[in-house]
Amino acid sequence: MIDALAGPGAGEADALTASDLLALARDRKTAEDRAAADLLEIAARWADLHPPETIHTAAAFEVRGSEHEEPIAGDGCPLVAEFCVAELGTVLGISTTAAKKLIGHALELRHRFPRLWVQVHTGRVPAWRARLVAETTIHSTPSLTREAAAHVDAQVAAVAGRIGAAQLDRLVAETIKRFDLAAPDPAADPVDGYLSVDPRHVTLHDDDVHFAGTMRWEAELGIADSLDLDHVLKHKAAEQKALGSTESLDVRRAKALGDLARTQTAVDLAFARGGGGFEARSARTSTTEGTDLPAARQVVLHVHVDASMAGDQTVFGPTGRMEQRSKLLLLEQVKSWCGDSRTKVTVKPVVDLNADLSAPGYDIPDRIRDQVILRDQTCVFPWCTRPARRCDLDHVIPFDHRAETEGRPQPGPTTTRNLAALCRHHHRLKTHTVWRYAMTANGVLEWTSPTATATAATTPAPPRSNRSTGLTRA
Repeated sequence: MIDALAGPGAGEADALTASDLLALARDRKTAEDRAAADLLEIAARWADLHPPETIHTAAAFEVRGSEHEEPIAGDGCPLVAEFCVAELGTVLGISTTAAKKLIGHALELRHRFPRLWVQVHTGRVPAWRARLVAETTIHSTPSLTREAAAHVDAQVAAVAGRIGAAQLDRLVAETIKRFDLAAPDPAADPVDGYLSVDPRHVTLHDDDVHFAGTMRWEAELGIADSLDLDHVLKHKAAEQKALGSTESLDVRRAKALGDLARTQTAVDLAFARGGGGFEARSARTSTTEGTDLPAARQVVLHVHVDASMAGDQTVFGPTGRMEQRSKLLLLEQVKSWCGDSRTKVTVKPVVDLNADLSAPGYDIPDRIRDQVILRDQTCVFPWCTRPARRCDLDHVIPFDHRAETEGRPQPGPTTTRNLAALCRHHHRLKTHTVWRYAMTANGVLEWTSPTATATAATTPAPPRSNRSTGLTRA
């Protein structure tokens, strides 16, 4: 049957009956589940081979908007060396973050959910469902102790893993209450003390960009803040309607929220000296001297559009690309942004991505920095998607600061073909481990892993034209 399906149109393939196809589908699904379970086992064993030297070199998750890190697995799981993760991810064709999740899930299941771990390897529970449980318990707030995790394991295993996300969240919440993991706060909730866990958050789901050029926000605010915000949005939406807007209420409320954000960046809130309150001052005259608050700043969007010359006129193409998440934009959307009275538009000069630019010293001038960022677009480590504008620029062949004084030629010059965008994690990986990479062509990098696998990971240059122009929205 395998050979028959491998060759479309073969006579033998046409002879497959409905029963044959169903049996084949069942076999393939069983094989897929088996492979996923094996991959969890491999990830756990890979972690066993790479313990960290100290707790400071252990792999962890960075928490966006927070000053702390989260472990990749819960209490009772072994720590894993930070830099071993990238090699596993490269072989699997996934990002370092995804590989970190895979290892964390494997350790969480093997050490804290032994019943569920056995069920995965006996085929009773698919790996994806067990990983859903692990992802929830690893990042629960507050963290589950070993005893609490064992309780969740027993409850989930009893139903052979058949539990949805909502049921799992309720089970974790009940476990937190059962094991008294959160100190009760009578003032917050005298009956259910576990509810004193602060659920407030504001999250931007920037991985999910709608084709209309929107992103989804999720927030949980205090009651007073929620009512105040709702009142302001309702008022601003009514103002827009009174001024002639024919858009729907939802759209007007969304625009009002954006207006609030843009208006707020014009104000710097600082603690009043000698008092307990706040004072608002103009961002043009205020400073943050004597405070811990950063100055208000503008939001910048980098939009690139194709353009050509028709006589003396510049003709723009119908579409463009926003650097943030490589979002495809319509020119009409860009025009609407530029029409906002509070929008400052800067047209950047055309950058030839194939030109070989150079600088005499170690520092990278802006003209070369912009060229490399536009060429690489993301961190050049295999499967990493961190935008290049948020990365370090690394000298592929290290710059020798003593070469000039010792009369030797510079082995690692500051040139286009010796610079690459690396996110901070992969920059540290290249600096502190035996991972090595070389540029085989302009923008094409070949990486060599610590185990020097036969197929070295290669980052091909993405499809691009040799010129790019930019619109900067501030």
